[in-house]
Order: sequence, then C-alpha cells, then structure tokens
Amino acid sequence: MSNSIPRIILTVTNDLTYDQRMIRIAQTLCDAGYRVILVGRELKNSRPLEAQDFRQHRIACRFESGKLFYLEYNWRLYHYLISQKVDGICSVDLDTILPVYFASKFLKVPRFFDAHEYFEEVPEVVNRPMVKAIWEKLANWLVPKFDRAYTVCESLADIFQKNYGIPFGVVRNLPFSEVPALSTPVNEDVVAQIKELSERKKILLYQGALNEGRGLDEILDAMHHLEGSILLLAGDGDIGSRLHARVAREYLRKKVIFLGYVTPLTLRAITPFATLGLNLLEPRGKSYYYSLANKTFDYIQAGVPALHPNFPEYKSLMAEHQTGILVERLDGKYLATLIEDLLDNPPQYAVLKANCRLAKDTLIWEKEKEKLTKIYDTVYKDDTEIV
Repeated sequence: MSNSIPRIILTVTNDLTYDQRMIRIAQTLCDAGYRVILVGRELKNSRPLEAQDFRQHRIACRFESGKLFYLEYNWRLYHYLISQKVDGICSVDLDTILPVYFASKFLKVPRFFDAHEYFEEVPEVVNRPMVKAIWEKLANWLVPKFDRAYTVCESLADIFQKNYGIPFGVVRNLPFSEVPALSTPVNEDVVAQIKELSERKKILLYQGALNEGRGLDEILDAMHHLEGSILLLAGDGDIGSRLHARVAREYLRKKVIFLGYVTPLTLRAITPFATLGLNLLEPRGKSYYYSLANKTFDYIQAGVPALHPNFPEYKSLMAEHQTGILVERLDGKYLATLIEDLLDNPPQYAVLKANCRLAKDTLIWEKEKEKLTKIYDTVYKDDTEIV
C-alpha cells in the first residue's frame, strides 16, 4: 500500500443530516487517519449540512422515489465516484452496491460492504416477490465480490456469512458517551417544552422513522387506555401524514405530540426526560426480526428503560443487561396494561433505570469503534492481501 493517507468514500441513498450512524462511522475513520467523503442524496427540503471533519457531498436527483430515483441516483453516483481520486469505496446496504462495485473495478480500489439491515427482508420489499427476487439476485451476485464486509449484529453476520460465503464483521450501532460538538446548537425551546411536560406527565418516547411495521398504530391504540401519559414521536416517514390524521380523528391531540425530524443533539438532550422508550417492531421479514436498532442504545445511554420486541438480539441484550421489558405481542390493550404495570411498580422501574446507568459506560461507540477501524486497517495499514 501507498504511504499516503488512504481516501475512502462512504455511499448512502438518504439525506446525511439525520444519519447518526454514518456520521459516527465517517468521523471515526477520519480520526483513525483516513480521508473520508460521505456521499448521500439532496432533497428539496434538505437542511444545510453540519460542518464536519470529513467531507460531505449530496447528489440532487430529478426523481425522489421509486424505480426512476434508484436508476438516476445510481447513474449519478457512479459518475461521481469515477471522477474522484480514492483508495476505497464503501456501499452502505444494497441500494448503492451497483455503482460502488463498477466504480471500484474501474478505479481498481478495494470495496467495502456495510449492511445496516437485511435489505431483501425489509417490510417494503419482503411482500413484493418480484422486487425481492431482484434484490436477492443482486446481493448473491455482488456481495461475495467485496473485499471486506460488516453489519450491525451477530444474528445478521451469521446469516450473511452463510448466504454470501464471505466473513462479516460486527459493528454495533452504539452512541458516543459524549457527543462531539456540532455547529447547530440544541433547540433549547424544544428541550424546555419537553422538560416542563415531564414534570406533569409520564413521557413515552418513540424516536425513529414513522414507517409501517414499527408498532405505531398499536401504541396509538394504547394511548386511548393510558391516562397521565404523553406520547412523543420524534421523526417522520412514510405513514407520518396518516398518523397525524388518525390522531386528529380520534381526539388524541392532547395525548400525542409529533416533534418531526429532530437534530441529533436536540434528540439526545430530550431523551433523558422520557419515562419510557419505545422500540416496537412487527416481525415483518427477517430484517426486523434480526435487528438491533440504534434507539435501543440511545435509550440506555439516556438512562431510560424501554420496551423492545421479543426478537433474538433484544432478548440476548435484555438477558445480559436488563434495561427494559420484552413485548410479547403488539396489541393496544396489552401494551397499555404492560406500560401501566411497569410505571405503577416503582421498585421494578428503579431496577431498570439502575441497570441503564450500569450499562451506559459499556455500550458506547468509544469502545465499539475499534472493530470498525480494524476492518479498514487490515486493508490499508497491515499490508494484508485483498482477495
């Protein structure tokens, strides 16, 4: 390998502003001595990018969804990649794998695959046989041709190694114990609002995309049976408009607050005011079933017990750290009873909070990031042969 500083491009299809995982990864590689460019998409309502130690580039497309978006974005991404002087390119999930593969071949540089999820098994794909078959063929064809690969949990690593015949590292999506300073300050008005609310009500916090399969309709069902609690939804997504309409139609406006997209620093500032975190997933495909969502660790870092699905990774985590409650099924009345029973049991709740405090110093990015840097270092710093 050259003695010059390795230049790495990381590619995603989403806006970069709210992608905390990719910001962590890019900053970590930058701190480890790599020159990093994080590439994503630019939407009509995209916020200005935060100043970072690494470069950021967003690609604007005429189409913003559907097949035409993927075709256009992949074409534009490929031409951007081959115009750069780089030493390696990373595809994050399957939706950038084609341009990364062909660009890396053209540039004759190593290629990396970062699987945030089981892409062929996400709810948006798993019930569409033809679409699912296309993604599976693409994965089976290209993933084995990548030089290094990693994913977010042991369950997915085992599945991917069996499917593709190459080793997969595990780099969990853990939060920083202390967040690096960013140019955009915390929204103090929102924080003050949530703080004042927490002094009067029990706060149930959901952070993440408002998409199908996240248990959002079921938690709205539960709110009809819960008194003295407020549901905060921090995020937006495909079913955001429908949820807004439902809350208005069912007279839940005094019980449900939509915060919309919240910047990472503001979200981190409001999470400790929550009484209970929510991570409610339906078993809609293997991607959700074998997931280990970043919100799981964000709640722990904030000292907030949470509800999690009784899926393998959460079951294992709760058995080790006991920071939350496993949910056996998604049903409004069941969830309401589960929440009431927990909040009406101060000793049990206190134990969960104490366990969060014990786990928060272990489940942090500062310790996990070494797994990431080692994956790249074996290519650029140890003179390991790339097969």
